[in-house]
Amino acid sequence: MLRLIQAIEATNKWLGKTVSWCVLIMMMCQVFSVVSRYVFSYGVISIQEVVVYGHALLFMLGSAYLLQINQHVRVDIFYNLFSPEQRRWVDIISLLFFVLPVATVILWVAFPYVARAWGALEGSPQAGGLPAIYLLKSAIIVFAVSFGLQAIATLLRLVFKIPEKHWRIDMEA
Repeated sequence: MLRLIQAIEATNKWLGKTVSWCVLIMMMCQVFSVVSRYVFSYGVISIQEVVVYGHALLFMLGSAYLLQINQHVRVDIFYNLFSPEQRRWVDIISLLFFVLPVATVILWVAFPYVARAWGALEGSPQAGGLPAIYLLKSAIIVFAVSFGLQAIATLLRLVFKIPEKHWRIDMEA
């Protein structure tokens, strides 16, 4: 079980670190887009789409890593007031009744949507846009799977009270 948790978390760490490069790519494309439009009066649709789709990839493919390092958005008003044991139970209940069902529904709904995009080799609806939108849509599946697996790994750690030294992978690398 410990190896399963480590494998899931190593994969999600790699995915999160890799997709973080989207920020640099998006910034460079945005600068190029602004300069080309306002200095040379020439817009490039595909570069504008890279910014938008890079933003989508950053959120979808980085979410599992954020869950892993406990940096996800919390809506709990009283969470910080709870004892560690109460927080553990809030996390277990949240993962079981919210995160895992939502990841499952997203996967269920997205699969035919992504399959249709692959079947048509869907491209951008904009003239001059990116040709392989079906690849972007595939990130929805990757999101649901990686997020769901990370929720399972976190749930296993919490339920079996696995000490942090046994599961925490090096976050600095």
